[in-house]
Amino acid sequence: MPMRRRAWLAWWLLCVAPATLAFELAPDLHGLDAGERARAERAVDAVAQRLPGTLRAALPPQVPVRWVDTLPAHVAGRAFAGDIQLQRSLLDGHEDGAGRVLQAALIHELVHVADRGKTGGWSGQARFRELAGWQRRPWKLGRSPNRFSDRSPDDYERKSAAEYLAVNAEHWLMDADFGCRRPALASWFSSTLGPAPRQADCDAGVPLLQAGAEEGLVELARLDPARVYAVDYLFAESGDVPMSRWGHSMLRLVICREGRAPGPDCRLDLDQHRVLSFRAFVGDVELSSWRGLTGGYPSRLFVLPLQQVVDEYIKVELRGLASLPLQLSAQEIAGLLERSAQVHWSYDGRYYFIGNNCAVETAKLLQAGVPALQEAGIERISPRGLRRRLARLGRLDESVLDDRAAAIREGYYFESSDQHYDLLFAAAREELMLPARDAQAWLKLDAATRTPWLQRGGLRATAGLLLLEQAAFARAELRARDTLKRALLAERDSDGARQLQMLLEQAGQWLQPGALLGGPGYGLPQADELAALQPRLLAASTQAPQAWKQLRQQMRAQLPVQQRQELDTLDANLLALRTHLRAQAAAPARAGI
Repeated sequence: MPMRRRAWLAWWLLCVAPATLAFELAPDLHGLDAGERARAERAVDAVAQRLPGTLRAALPPQVPVRWVDTLPAHVAGRAFAGDIQLQRSLLDGHEDGAGRVLQAALIHELVHVADRGKTGGWSGQARFRELAGWQRRPWKLGRSPNRFSDRSPDDYERKSAAEYLAVNAEHWLMDADFGCRRPALASWFSSTLGPAPRQADCDAGVPLLQAGAEEGLVELARLDPARVYAVDYLFAESGDVPMSRWGHSMLRLVICREGRAPGPDCRLDLDQHRVLSFRAFVGDVELSSWRGLTGGYPSRLFVLPLQQVVDEYIKVELRGLASLPLQLSAQEIAGLLERSAQVHWSYDGRYYFIGNNCAVETAKLLQAGVPALQEAGIERISPRGLRRRLARLGRLDESVLDDRAAAIREGYYFESSDQHYDLLFAAAREELMLPARDAQAWLKLDAATRTPWLQRGGLRATAGLLLLEQAAFARAELRARDTLKRALLAERDSDGARQLQMLLEQAGQWLQPGALLGGPGYGLPQADELAALQPRLLAASTQAPQAWKQLRQQMRAQLPVQQRQELDTLDANLLALRTHLRAQAAAPARAGI
């Protein structure tokens, strides 16, 4: 055998242990010059060292490789019937670091060849498609479109599950931090195709952006899975508007304070608990317009303080909240948190009342984060249906609600404020003979109808009416936000809509976590990206309160006249009540002088 031929055989034969040797690359070298051959040699040697055993074994005994000039300019390679064609321009002298693009193209096409082989078929596996973002749809055949569009290494990955497999295999084998950026997918690759050649050490904390205590503020949190004692299915009971009558699905993270060992006492650390909720805006409680039926709203995963969510539902919406413990192991909780972070930074879905609502989104999150729930199948289109399914699987502890008083005391149930409001109203009605039968009817009156009664009562009646008027204002503002959203989404390309969206972003009301990072990174942001994000978050926190004030002013300016007048009257009512309350409180003191 001529020396040159023996050398090329050594170069192209993937020389590994006999147990894993399964194929040979057979290149067509015709027309390549010495420099191109040398670059091909380096790339093949590098790829040979990276391919794990299971992937290698799935390849045919011989894989022909040809370097051609006939592929479209934007196509690096193609694999057809086990034959790989690579763009010859990849062999030119202007290499990136050690021929990275060339190596990636070769890995990409080899994965296609293996995936299409007898022992491949990985891109068709249900678990892989769930992780990749093609998730099962409730009560329908097939899977949903892949909406994981933010923080992607290459938009081409979403063309199909097969391309997602090949694109991510490139990064899995070539990026040392792939396991930190896409942990669940890296774990699937290692268990399916064999371990990657090198892995970086990952930070145990899960990065998330969470809403702050003040309106519009956004903070960076590094959530340690070891501090999450439990995850509850947080179920909001039915409301008055049509789209809330099925309830609302969320997840509550029971997080232990620093220094506390994980255990039941962590349920006392309410200020540490966070809620994972799919919403269009941070300030949304629910979607209640036609846009929710037609998919006009974005659907994103937000991280919110528990108390904020409780106040929204029990005080504004007057709906109770049930917090039902999910039966999950520590490993399952860690997997769910990882998936939550991936969804938080990358997912930009569309809300459909039928087909992709809060229950569907929550079920998809649980299925991707907890493999056993995917196998069982929990897709349901209503929050109540998801609750029933989880209970039937033995994954939901509903016994915590058997004793309602104990459930309220121990934080498993948050009672609607309607009974409290009724007591406040009854006291004021007894004194003033108010023109409504109960608090709900009083709150539904026009603000102008309530005005004449607000400065007639004593201290107790005025204090109660002030709390009721604050609730009325919160509900009116929520309706105003819904009007604002519909106007914004209907005229998205207008100058006014763009200005309004800019204000929404500055005020933290149109949060798209992945877009805040910028740059070329993908998956979960790493330490350097988070460090670069901090100054932007600080600047946003500085401007958010003022931006929120400007947003409120512009929001009112764009409202229909009747709705704007209602808010103006509510402002006047609140001012009058506070003034009258101060006067009532001071009266006894003056009388005693």
